[in-house]
Amino acid sequence: MSAAAAPRRGLLRAGLATLVAAAILVGLGAWQLERLAWKEALIATIAERMAAPPAPLPAPSEWSKLDLDQWRYRRVQAIGTFDPTREVRIYTLLTDQKGPYAGPGYWIIEPLRLRDGGTVLVNRGFVPESRADPASRPDGHTVGETTVVGLLREPEDRNMFTPADAPEKRLFFTRDPQAIAAALGLSDAAPFTIDADATPNPGGLPQGGETRLAFPNRHLEYALTWFGLAGALCAVFAAFAWQTLRPGRRR
Repeated sequence: MSAAAAPRRGLLRAGLATLVAAAILVGLGAWQLERLAWKEALIATIAERMAAPPAPLPAPSEWSKLDLDQWRYRRVQAIGTFDPTREVRIYTLLTDQKGPYAGPGYWIIEPLRLRDGGTVLVNRGFVPESRADPASRPDGHTVGETTVVGLLREPEDRNMFTPADAPEKRLFFTRDPQAIAAALGLSDAAPFTIDADATPNPGGLPQGGETRLAFPNRHLEYALTWFGLAGALCAVFAAFAWQTLRPGRRR
């Protein structure tokens, strides 16, 4: 092998490796752009659903086959009677609040026994930790049949950092209607919950209308990062190739 052939052979291997790596990086960037389009479409769809007039809550006979992806964040209307004796709490940290209360506290969940049968768990809103005890807000109970307007929500997922629920204390850490219904002994509960709107509750608590829309959207940033890495890799290879092939290079 000539003295000039070895560097060129190494350059070819480096070029092939660079081509494969750059293709992977560009592919990752393109995937992030696809995710960006999907996320923007999702946010637009959610905004449209939240702005629409409230629809009647699907009948209990439809719950088992309901497509929750098509119903989540839709405004719905339900008519029934609250059961305050079965109130449960879901721990939360409320920021960017719309009402006067914020910080650590709880979502207050109460079963709503529907006029036409079945039960739906309603997130009536937020209370601060100091008002967790129902006795500290006796005026907040709604007596008799009432109409609830709010957003239909699918069950909330747990992750490895989610604390274990304490159903014996009626304390939960995710919005899981199945687990909550089991703890309350409800056999006819819906597989979804409703986040009540900002209609004031008696006594001011719970503080409704505090649904949090958490849709992180950094896909463009991630795409530019992958494309930038691909460009940097190609630039490094170009510099390496120049050093290898330039006239007068020392052998």
